Amino acid sequence: MAGDQPSFDAAKYKNAQREQWNRDGAAWRRWNPTLDRWYGEVTRQMLDLARIRPGQRVLDIAAGAGEPAVSAAERVGPGGYVLATDISEGIVELALQVARERGLEQIEARAMDGEKLDLPDASFDAVLCRLGLMYMPHPVTALREWRRVLRAGGRVAVVVFSTPDRNSWGAMPASIIRRRAQLPPPAPGQPGPFSLGGPGVLEEIFRQAGFADPEIHAVPVPHRIASAAEYVRVASEAFGAFNAMMAHLSPRERESVWNEVEGSMRSFESPGGFEVPGECLVGAATK
Repeated sequence: MAGDQPSFDAAKYKNAQREQWNRDGAAWRRWNPTLDRWYGEVTRQMLDLARIRPGQRVLDIAAGAGEPAVSAAERVGPGGYVLATDISEGIVELALQVARERGLEQIEARAMDGEKLDLPDASFDAVLCRLGLMYMPHPVTALREWRRVLRAGGRVAVVVFSTPDRNSWGAMPASIIRRRAQLPPPAPGQPGPFSLGGPGVLEEIFRQAGFADPEIHAVPVPHRIASAAEYVRVASEAFGAFNAMMAHLSPRERESVWNEVEGSMRSFESPGGFEVPGECLVGAATK
């Protein structure tokens, strides 16, 4: 029955996301070298599928602390233009800092809701979104907006996580946190890391949004680092969604949960270090 479970509040969720990334964005940037090692290959494949080339105008949605906007800016060159957008004002400032440190003047950054773009129609050659679409309450609405700002023949390319069984890096900590924090199952329609990873889901939302010729590719993204303890440091500092799930717990309880997560993740340690499986889907389509 519908009354058994509170319905999902998209506006409240977006405000929480904004606050979380304003708070956790600096940690995401601090771990950028590690994150780039994990997600660098899938980012390259996304840029290839978007057919980014010199002189283009590119929009990056949910840009985080600079990727893939920086890589896109290097491809479009000084004659091109990249607009990095994110719902968090704090994190787009970090993206701009990263761009300036690289000497990339062709990047601008603006705080903007990815589902409601304050941008003119048909003003970009490509739209990118790496690890952001699955956290949006209305992904089809978002994609329709992205299609609106694309020129005819323009490309959209996204990266999302696939299914929990192929992403132990996130599924194992999340299940421990959910149990320890006594959280109910996700409400129907609630966004989350694996919400768009099922078979055919991404292709279907591309089609619903009016895009043509969607193509989806699975890409392994093993998370490699020195140890389980080091992995938990990254997860606890940079993966804000985990902390949001534990927001109501005391600091001591949160520490206890992370200790349990670390214990469970030690099964992925070997003499060569730590490696936990992950998989992303890269999807692209044409206006």
